[in-house]
Amino acid sequence: MEMPVPNDQILSRKPELVAKLLKALGRDGVIDAPEELKAYECDALSAYRCPPLAAVLPRSTQEVSDIMRICSQMGVPVVPRGAGTSLAGGSMPTADSVILGVARLRDVLSVDYPNRVIKVQTGITNLAVTGEVESDGFFYAPDPSSQLACAIAGNIAMNSGGAHCLKYGVTTNNLLGVKMVLADGEIVEVGGEHMDAGGLDLLGVICGSEGQLGIVTEATLRILPKPEGARPVLMGFDSNEVAGACVSDIIKSGLIPVAIEFMDRPCIVATEEFAKAGYPDCEALLIIEVEGSEDEINNQLTRIVAIAKQHNPVEIRESKSEAESARIWLGRKSAFGAMGQMGDYMCLDGTIPVGELPYVLKRISELSKDYGLAVGNVFHAGDGNMHPLIIYNADKEGDLEKCEALGADILRLCVDVGGCLTGEHGVGIEKRDLMLHQYGADDLDVQMRVKDVFDPKWLLNPAKVFPLSVSETRRGQL
Repeated sequence: MEMPVPNDQILSRKPELVAKLLKALGRDGVIDAPEELKAYECDALSAYRCPPLAAVLPRSTQEVSDIMRICSQMGVPVVPRGAGTSLAGGSMPTADSVILGVARLRDVLSVDYPNRVIKVQTGITNLAVTGEVESDGFFYAPDPSSQLACAIAGNIAMNSGGAHCLKYGVTTNNLLGVKMVLADGEIVEVGGEHMDAGGLDLLGVICGSEGQLGIVTEATLRILPKPEGARPVLMGFDSNEVAGACVSDIIKSGLIPVAIEFMDRPCIVATEEFAKAGYPDCEALLIIEVEGSEDEINNQLTRIVAIAKQHNPVEIRESKSEAESARIWLGRKSAFGAMGQMGDYMCLDGTIPVGELPYVLKRISELSKDYGLAVGNVFHAGDGNMHPLIIYNADKEGDLEKCEALGADILRLCVDVGGCLTGEHGVGIEKRDLMLHQYGADDLDVQMRVKDVFDPKWLLNPAKVFPLSVSETRRGQL
């Protein structure tokens, strides 16, 4: 993966930069020793690495502002970092950049149950938000698989979703307001504790902007009352295509389960060896969860099972207890870790129309054979958010390049059937050079003009989102 050539002038001014950062933050807020910077040279897309010039760990919005002002004045790029769980290289640094981590910004600032909102600093983990309110009968809906570790800051940057986004939406549907530090250090607030702000939808621009527009330090989030109950049903099928057709029929029926999760045979085998969840011997399985009162749950599951039976399932297993529900979800929650035992992998997140699931799954299987690389599929089937896991050997010469080529073909396939390059992981460095497959030059120009307004020097999160040749040309014109 090509990275921009570092600016030698910035590299030569590292002592001056570090001195200014130390004055603003103190010794415990600045990391500049090469051996300590190794922890920041990549995120969860660990195939690519580049140590930054320095890393900083502010404790307040004002300290973030001070950092941004220093870097802006010196022309130093800044790479925002939440918990480093990005699977698209979203927080990978360049050699002449400063990593700005928000891990120390993890306070809960206020909880307002009557208005169903919580205000937090964005270094707090996704799961900790629900942990703050669950004893009072509330929860925070977006639930990415990495929710135990991932930070709200990264969720906002990538507009993360999760298994339950089919019913409750992704981050943008649950974000009400932000406090954000712009590239020059100015602190702004957008939205707040109300449903919709008047005027331009700036919050919609910020959520999913991948750190290109500013550093979000505080967020006002929607919290929801816990449902009366929830229950999953597990279904096994003879082929990926049949399972995909079943998902399509469920969605067409007008039913909206809280989650529809898909796993194919490679994932089933891996998770059985890893978690021993007791999944059936089949080519593909679905986990479908519904919620509500007991009558609502029974009614929905009866209709869903009736649709599934039209596709001749190998097995249907409806949960009858909390223990059975936990066991059904055990394999799915363990899937990414389990697949890691099969080798190195790259996880994609192209999104497609649900009706195209059977065709796309068939084509992924064909592409897998063409490239000679195994692909496991585990994903949020209800909203068509694919997660093909391409298995490769990082120690085998040429395997990474082959994996990248296969991944690019799969993502182009998603776009070609009417979908898009990313559902929740973001573009990062992984998909930036595919952006021209989804967008025309004029479309990208409009997006870059938005960045021009927020970040006129193009110092925020360099080498991400936009094709490298395009973004480097833009920076060179400033």
